[in-house]
Amino acid sequence: MRGVGIPVFLILVGREEYSWAVTTLVIAGVTDYLDGKLARALKQESRLGELLDPAVDRLYIASVLIAMYVTESIPVWVLLLIVLRDLALGALLFVMKGKALEPFKVTYLGKAATFNLLYALPLLLLADSGGESLSQLAFVAGWAFAGWGIGLYLWTGLGYARTGFNQIKRGHSG
Repeated sequence: MRGVGIPVFLILVGREEYSWAVTTLVIAGVTDYLDGKLARALKQESRLGELLDPAVDRLYIASVLIAMYVTESIPVWVLLLIVLRDLALGALLFVMKGKALEPFKVTYLGKAATFNLLYALPLLLLADSGGESLSQLAFVAGWAFAGWGIGLYLWTGLGYARTGFNQIKRGHSG
């Protein structure tokens, strides 16, 4: 259901309604967090949820990155680092699936990286659209989240890759 916010976000960016676009992303982030907490607390976790949640996160990040690149809110190197990490892990998952291996489990640091990126990127978008004080605050907060988010995103990507390669080498899940 959270994925419905992706086209809403893109439409709002297209209309240059950046404050509403950011609000859409904040709501998506909060509902993602609460949904995960509630599912674990009520022991309602499912295999479908384990697969869909990270997929929707990647779609959110991809849409935000594309929108931000088009609006020139981020430099191309940020886009490339994040996209290349996801492409590399996607290729590794494809190989793992071909060998009937379980995909990697999302880690707490992986969730933290996604959280940072999901807040950094819209703040950087907001930095280009608000009044001077709001723009400066959004710029500083956005790049603070972005620095941590990109670092954690790459670090967890290496961890997931190491796990995947080890599973392939051993030839089994786990």
